[in-house]
Amino acid sequence: MTRWHKRASAAIAMLAVLAVAAGAAGSQAADFTEPVAPRFVDVATATGVEHAYTGDWTHYVGGGVAAFDCDPDGDPDLFFAGGASPARLYRNDSVPGTLRFSAISDSELVETGVTGAYPLDIDGDGMMDLAVLRLGANRLYRGLGDCRFARADEAWDVAGGDGWTTAFSAVWESANRLPTLAFGDYVDRDMWAAMHTPFGDSAIGEAPTPACPDNVLFRPASAGAATYGPVIPLSPGHCPLSMLFSDWSRTGRPDLRVSNDRFYHEDTGEEQLWHLGAEPRLYGRADGWPRLRIWGMGIASHDLTGDGLPDYFLSNMGANRLRTLAPGAIAGPEFREIAFERGVEAKRPHAGDDERPSTAWHSQFADVNNDGWIDLFVAKGNVEEMEEAAANDPNNLLLGGPDGRFREASVEAGAASMGRSRGGAVIDLDLDGLLDIVVVNRMTNVELLHNRSRGAGRWLQVMLQQESANGNAISAWIEVRTAGRIQRHEVVVGGGHVSGQAGWIHFGLGPHEVAEVRVQWPDGTWGPWQHTAANRFLLIERGRTVVDARRTR
Repeated sequence: MTRWHKRASAAIAMLAVLAVAAGAAGSQAADFTEPVAPRFVDVATATGVEHAYTGDWTHYVGGGVAAFDCDPDGDPDLFFAGGASPARLYRNDSVPGTLRFSAISDSELVETGVTGAYPLDIDGDGMMDLAVLRLGANRLYRGLGDCRFARADEAWDVAGGDGWTTAFSAVWESANRLPTLAFGDYVDRDMWAAMHTPFGDSAIGEAPTPACPDNVLFRPASAGAATYGPVIPLSPGHCPLSMLFSDWSRTGRPDLRVSNDRFYHEDTGEEQLWHLGAEPRLYGRADGWPRLRIWGMGIASHDLTGDGLPDYFLSNMGANRLRTLAPGAIAGPEFREIAFERGVEAKRPHAGDDERPSTAWHSQFADVNNDGWIDLFVAKGNVEEMEEAAANDPNNLLLGGPDGRFREASVEAGAASMGRSRGGAVIDLDLDGLLDIVVVNRMTNVELLHNRSRGAGRWLQVMLQQESANGNAISAWIEVRTAGRIQRHEVVVGGGHVSGQAGWIHFGLGPHEVAEVRVQWPDGTWGPWQHTAANRFLLIERGRTVVDARRTR
């Protein structure tokens, strides 16, 4: 039995125990009649989580969280960036219906300068590792089990640099032993000393001389190498706050989308898409890539249009953007705007009396009420005291419906925080089938929004495994079919705003008691459709039928 199989068996055994507790709470899905707004309660302090993202202007951006299983016992533990404060790792001690966390004070991860983090199994040993982004040298930590970690960036020959890192993504290219890693740096360090105010000597809203460093790419030294080759610059950089490897054309070749803050690049830069050939190159107008300049802060992807291709939500100051590939544009990345028609622009606060433009950061698609229609969470908050932007800027919880449009529901759902939110995660913390929301705030305590909905629909949660270095099947596509309708999910590492998660992948099923699921594996091979009952955790191993399916409520 491999180390991963032992880990998976332990997690599944724990789920079996949790199933008893969850079943005792009774079935909510049986009462499902129509889509309803979820109900969230902030229980951070009550669960033992006290942490804030702090610091001066160098920490106005950043403030992420990594949600992943480091025990492993099947549920997601939480690692919070701290900025000027030490980062914190919390062990998840929850049971269905009750959230509990305990701080791991002696963790190797506790250090200052952390802006965000992303979990992934870099060395393929079945234990989640962690890419930690920092103001200063970035770190790669190898997971050792039981939430213990060891520095591994030097062993893997990855130079951490000395920048201000605010973006990250990773993907496996071909059959490489190690993933390709991309890091994005914000403003050049040489500029910092010359800045006497957060935005230079100029008034807020007037950018200083652009000073965006190159982003960097690390590829394995060879296909079978356990270390990385020389750093590959991605030039020019335009001060990114998010990046994502994603297969925008479903041709089996993920490219790197980069969302940049136009405050620093002004007319010199734009949103970017890098083609990952032997030599990375930028897509341009000749390829169909349209010029777009926004205050880009986060990327979220999902197939909203049902064409089998990912669409991209780009969080922004003012009106957010939602980009979909133009019909017939598979040969080139020609995207068009659909944010207004889908109702996700959310350009001003939806609650309170502040009518100035909103500032959006982390964003994530997820079905928070299990009605089978994807929803969208957006963390919002003023950079600090920007007079042109709303000071009271509540987070968005946009509920999707069968007409393809979204409606705001954060106030009635209890998710309309007025904190200066940054990173986040929408994830099932207590494995009860209902997605919870984690929010990192600047200078105030994080929020753990526990989903206590009644009348929510049914669900599935899926985890993938294959016998390769890319054991968690990054770049795979999962499809879930109910009554002839298909939901699709691309397995990625990156996006959001300095926040990543790994583990169970959630699908809402609405009133359906059964579903079918299949996987397109990273090499393009399709697995068969497999039938399953609702309200189950499905571990799908490549080449086999569903392994262990546990009903929890």
